[in-house]
Amino acid sequence: MTSLNEEVFPEQASDIPVRTVTITVNGEKRSANVEPRLLLAHLLRQGFKMTGTHTGCDTTNCGACTVLFDGKPIKSCTMLAVQADGHDVMTIEGLASASELHPIQEGFKDEHGLQCGFCTPGMMLTAKALLDVNPNPTEDEIRWALSGNLCRCTGYQNIVKSVLWAAVKLRGQAAN
Repeated sequence: MTSLNEEVFPEQASDIPVRTVTITVNGEKRSANVEPRLLLAHLLRQGFKMTGTHTGCDTTNCGACTVLFDGKPIKSCTMLAVQADGHDVMTIEGLASASELHPIQEGFKDEHGLQCGFCTPGMMLTAKALLDVNPNPTEDEIRWALSGNLCRCTGYQNIVKSVLWAAVKLRGQAAN
């Protein structure tokens, strides 16, 4: 079991109450002792070493920390770890299988949907949530779904093309 109090809050006194949380992360039950103020993003990154969950703003503006919470995209920088107790969380590390990329990852690779890569995990997980409920989205629907995720490098065109590519592949059609 992970205890993050000293790692995340080294200045804190040891008498702060902690709570044990158990979260299913990428299909695996994980437990940690956390202070009530610990953010889910910090538990994932520092406690569970899921460093694909990026933190950019800590104010929900950028979307780099997006994970799937019970299948829905949330910004983990503004959710407390204790709120995730008993829930399912998917990080970017859980998207691919051990042997092959997920079609969304293939789409981002083949359609050049990333440059620096900082926003990519959040973009991909948001795209997954969209494609799970809408397997044939329009460009406008993709742009709307991704509107909570910022990218300073790509101009978004190739990100949208990447999601369209993945949608085609996920529907079982040949991608152009």
